Amino acid sequence: MSELTRGGEAPAGGGSTPVLEADVADQLERYRVELTGYCYRMMGSAEAEDAVQETLVRAWRAHDRFEGRSSLRSWLYRIATNVCLDMLGGVQRRARPMDLSSPVPASSPLGAPLPEATWVEPMPDSRTVPAESDPAEVAVARETVRLAFVAALQHLAPKQRVVLILREVLGWRAAEVAELLDTSVASVNSALQRARATLASGEIAEREGGEPLDEEHHALLGRYLAAFESYDMESLTSLLHEDATLSMPPFPLWLVGPTEISAWMLGKGHGCQGSRLVPVEANGMRGFGQYRPDPEGGHAAWALQVIEVRGDRISGINSFLDTARLFPLFGLPLRLDDETSEPVGPTPGTHGAD
Repeated sequence: MSELTRGGEAPAGGGSTPVLEADVADQLERYRVELTGYCYRMMGSAEAEDAVQETLVRAWRAHDRFEGRSSLRSWLYRIATNVCLDMLGGVQRRARPMDLSSPVPASSPLGAPLPEATWVEPMPDSRTVPAESDPAEVAVARETVRLAFVAALQHLAPKQRVVLILREVLGWRAAEVAELLDTSVASVNSALQRARATLASGEIAEREGGEPLDEEHHALLGRYLAAFESYDMESLTSLLHEDATLSMPPFPLWLVGPTEISAWMLGKGHGCQGSRLVPVEANGMRGFGQYRPDPEGGHAAWALQVIEVRGDRISGINSFLDTARLFPLFGLPLRLDDETSEPVGPTPGTHGAD
């Protein structure tokens, strides 16, 4: 059956037949992807999946007490909101390296890694963007799971986050949000106004944006893949905006501009030469699983790259180095075999400063 029934626990009330329990679990599972997108925007991390699992388990256990005064979807969003607010309680907001420090030259030391909880994390589109939705809704869903947008949301107080996501992203009416939060319409409208003002301010607004990926963008990313795998820095940097960034969480260091990015790649990052890239879809954009050559043979997982595109060039290369956590999330193997190009072994990649 569903993950909801792991452990064999019966729902509260105890009177449901196995067939009914299976039907309820199937009904709840239909909302998993959209709820994960909602919780991801709220939390900025893969902990969104834990929040959704908790939401669905709570709903499954309490389904016999669901009175139908609101839709099942609204009821699930109410539970998910409470779960997210509980999980966020007092935790510092997640960020991108650009939120924490100024850019540095390529000659700078890598520095010490920061804890995982510091960072906005990437998520696969398959976990956050409902594939069966209307194309316009899919476009909005992709746009609003972009790293820059999710990072900007983290600047908002949690309840402002709820209001902005439900009103601006999911298109709920103010009265529906007020009912979910047990507050007034005036309070919802006030929170939305404050949230909009925060997102419209200064550097937060500057880092928003992004466009739907079309054929030209796919071709651009194909050229990036070829340039990276051949380690042709002249070709690679020709694809970058003048203000393109390179970041490498969990390290806070980040670089700006083709010159600095090239200097890093040919200097401290020279171990990436000979890498292979496997395409993925991440945060409404194209990404790549990067595998570096392993001295023991084959290629080992090194980074989950999320590539940001603006206009006809690349505006950001976000390399997340926690491969042991992220590659399984994206369905990527932790090793590639040179001869067969097939996954081999479960050994996680490790990272150090070159």
